[in-house]
Amino acid sequence: MIDVSQEQKEYAIDLLVTLVVEELEKNPGGNSTSLLNAFVASKTGALLYDESSKLWWNGPSYIADIYREELQRELQKIS
Repeated sequence: MIDVSQEQKEYAIDLLVTLVVEELEKNPGGNSTSLLNAFVASKTGALLYDESSKLWWNGPSYIADIYREELQRELQKIS
């Protein structure tokens, strides 16, 4: 079995964040910089960096959907 270093895991998650932002960019109304900042600051972004959550096992489309659901919940709280 190959050991994966913590640095390699973090790099893989960083790459996954990039793919999630690219997925989110498909919807109009956002640019990559603002989307990246908002995603990383979100609960979903924090969960992605928490290895124990295993969220990073999922693909970027799934994670983008989880983030969109988070945004919808936040909007409902405001309304």
